[in-house]
Amino acid sequence: MVSDKTLIKLQHCSTQILQDISLEIHKGEIVTLIGSSGAGKSSLLMLLNRLNDPDTGSIHYRGKDVKEFGITQLRKSIGMVFQSSSLFDGTVEDNLCYGPSLFGEWEKGMGERLLDNVQLPRDYLKRNVEDLSGGEKQRVALARTLANKPDVLLLDEVTSALDLKNVELIEAFLLGLIPERVHAIVMVTHDVAQAKRLGNRTVFMDEGKIVETGNTAELFENPQTEKLQYFLKE
Repeated sequence: MVSDKTLIKLQHCSTQILQDISLEIHKGEIVTLIGSSGAGKSSLLMLLNRLNDPDTGSIHYRGKDVKEFGITQLRKSIGMVFQSSSLFDGTVEDNLCYGPSLFGEWEKGMGERLLDNVQLPRDYLKRNVEDLSGGEKQRVALARTLANKPDVLLLDEVTSALDLKNVELIEAFLLGLIPERVHAIVMVTHDVAQAKRLGNRTVFMDEGKIVETGNTAELFENPQTEKLQYFLKE
């Protein structure tokens, strides 16, 4: 039985990289994924909106197998932002309107509101993306994903290449999204301090497995496994 608070449920999912992953994502929470490079964090994230599929196991979104959703609709509902902004050539507006236009949802004034959300000037709409700084590109990438009005937001190291000012701005923005604009965020981060700042719940991974998971503050204050204890001392 799936609780009405459960948005995504993975049961015994395995791939060439991941081993027997079971995890639930609930409404109203930010889940941070931590672990060493190669632990499987990004691989797990990519299962959630079918950028990859598990070899075994099942994934359900709002009680339905993810394979029952059209892939475009699923990725609209479970949006992803990558470490590199992945903007395509053209203007900021070209990028922002792409997703909503596919569903006939682009409206006058939407671009300006999206830029307001990520604290970029409205006249950036007509600016070519090649003329943006790294932090600006990442904020446009976030706005582009939010333009699709996602239910769940997946973030893969989205602040790792940014300066401190942009990191602080994006973190504050993300905290403001829950729960009104987005129902849950799942965030891969290499930064333990960031996981502490943002995560309601944290998942520690190692060698393709979930080693430990729990309330973020408790997890860091009282790690139960030797592997997590060692990771936090590094």
